[in-house]
Amino acid sequence: MSSNPIKVALIGNPNVGKTSVFNQLTGLNQQVGNYPGITVEKKQGVCKLNENTRARIIDLPGTYSLNASSIDENVVIELLLNKNDEDFPDVAVVVTEVENLKRNLLLFTQIKDLEIPTILVINMADRMALKGIELDIPVLEKELKTKIALISSRKKTGINQLKELILNYTELSTEPCLHASSIDPDYFNNLRRAFPNQLLYKLWLVITQDVNFLNLERNEIKSSFTKSHADLKRLQQKETIKRYQFINDTLKIGQKIDVSKATDIRAKIDRILTHKIYGYVIFFGILMLIFQFLFDWSSIPMDFIDETFANFSSLAKQHLPAGEFTNLISEGLIPGIGGIVIFIPQIAFLFLFISVLEESGYMSRVVFLMDKIMRKFGLSGKSIVPLISGTACAIPAIMSARNIENWKERLITILVTPFTTCSARLPVYAILISLIIPEKRIFGFLSLQGLTLMALYLLGFGMAVFSAFLLNKYLKLSCKSYFVVEMPSYKIPMFKNVGINVLEKTKAFVTGAGKIILALSVILWYLGSHGLSDDFNNAEAIITQQNQNKTITTEAFEDQVNSFKLENSYIGYMGKAIEPAIRPLGYDWKIGIAVVSSFAAREVFVGTLATIYSVGSHSEEETTIKNKMAAEVHPETGEKIFNFATGISLLLFYAFAMQCISTLAIVKKETNSWKWPIIQLVFMSGFAYITALIAYQVLK
Repeated sequence: MSSNPIKVALIGNPNVGKTSVFNQLTGLNQQVGNYPGITVEKKQGVCKLNENTRARIIDLPGTYSLNASSIDENVVIELLLNKNDEDFPDVAVVVTEVENLKRNLLLFTQIKDLEIPTILVINMADRMALKGIELDIPVLEKELKTKIALISSRKKTGINQLKELILNYTELSTEPCLHASSIDPDYFNNLRRAFPNQLLYKLWLVITQDVNFLNLERNEIKSSFTKSHADLKRLQQKETIKRYQFINDTLKIGQKIDVSKATDIRAKIDRILTHKIYGYVIFFGILMLIFQFLFDWSSIPMDFIDETFANFSSLAKQHLPAGEFTNLISEGLIPGIGGIVIFIPQIAFLFLFISVLEESGYMSRVVFLMDKIMRKFGLSGKSIVPLISGTACAIPAIMSARNIENWKERLITILVTPFTTCSARLPVYAILISLIIPEKRIFGFLSLQGLTLMALYLLGFGMAVFSAFLLNKYLKLSCKSYFVVEMPSYKIPMFKNVGINVLEKTKAFVTGAGKIILALSVILWYLGSHGLSDDFNNAEAIITQQNQNKTITTEAFEDQVNSFKLENSYIGYMGKAIEPAIRPLGYDWKIGIAVVSSFAAREVFVGTLATIYSVGSHSEEETTIKNKMAAEVHPETGEKIFNFATGISLLLFYAFAMQCISTLAIVKKETNSWKWPIIQLVFMSGFAYITALIAYQVLK
């Protein structure tokens, strides 16, 4: 096999099926990271073209043109202009879709002007008959000076043809479709004479965009060919008009649309799903179903995982030699890891539903629908994307705010997005809801626990919107940007795309949280199993003396010893130190340790409690995490620690608190200042404390 793979840049507008094409070419041979120095996602994968040749596919961020208005779009331009970049493509594959060919071809004609070998992919060919569309491929190839792969990523047709074109990319024409220089011949002729060794369209992009990858200084070009910002914008508009004139002329002879043959019902469905009343009813109905399924479907695998890890702890104690190492395994590592693995089913189901909504085309309708409300609160319509994607994770959601051009609107979006309930909160919500909310059903089919979970999601979203309203007033926004959203065709979600997305996101969640859980579990086990005081070292003698006139079982005696040692361990002293501050919220010192440790990541809360409750446990029949938490009682009052008042207090605390160091770090990176993440941390944590305090004092 060739040691130097063909470098392929996959480029296209949003919602043209680019991800589907990427998945068909690469399958599971994918890597996801970030571009150096910025937080824009970089996806690449390997595609085997034949026995001897493979291609490295780089999936670039979606862009409408090479006239960049966001950092995501800038990534595309910077790569295509920089031949020294390790990812500079041997061939560009521009993905379009058959229903929006006119709009999609604008980007294609610009890339052709860069004289890069370019393949045009026309996706969703299976919808041509449905829409009454006919294409004359030979005519289009001649006019566009390229080779065309007519594919259907859904039906898996045309992919082999695309691979063949990539394999033979050296035979592709690099001649432009049209010459943009005709928009101002004198200006471009002078530019050509001044820099005869440079590609003319690259010079034009360097002048009009915030990039510089030619072997000359940007200022050198500007000083010789200065035009005002208004004049440059006017020339860009003329360029766009000229390109669309060419595209219209090309499609007149290469495309035929007979509406009478179309069997489209999309418009009828859209009228219902984006209706000012029915649209919201349907959306909230879908949300309700999702949260019902999150509890009902995942309960069986969660119970199985919970019991399995309890059995692992028991087996470790029974079969490994007694000592510190065995205690570390059975009381630290196994319960700690089990505290996060148990929630894989719920997290996987959450990502499954989000992926299905995105793949089907419905999520774009939700974005359009909610934009009408969000504008009233000072948010850009584009803010809806981070707020909705924040249900998965706040970090990529905050990154996605980069496509908001107005800085203040982008800043507001960054600051309020962490209020949206992310998947890291799901383990905390799930365990607390199961402890304090009874397993009852309303109307025979609505789970009370599922409704509670939905209410917490809505509470977080509502707080994000309310905070945006306050920030809008405080920051005095002077201008607004308006949201343009793609309305892709409705599609039956592709199992492969959904499966890969669920697998990647769940794996990222588990491995990301797992590193923190593993480290903290070991630390917490050590702190809970060791102490320097005489009380800790002489625990058995002290408990024996306290019970000298009593008759107790061996098991009860061991429980008292273990409880006494835990309270006098390092972690016990730490918990006691912060207990005065958290006691008004209904928390004991053990919950306090869990709350503090969860600043590393919210989901650590459950794993921390699992580790603390396992330290010193002697029973051969280990109980599950949920049962341990349910059985925990106050040593003085004998009341359950996790009662209704404490549970609601904890739920509200985690709904509002900034319990994620990684999110603070990404906010600092995106705002280039520690000012905003510190304000975010103080406000969110302070508000969470006050809300939890009021809730507990009212409900206790």
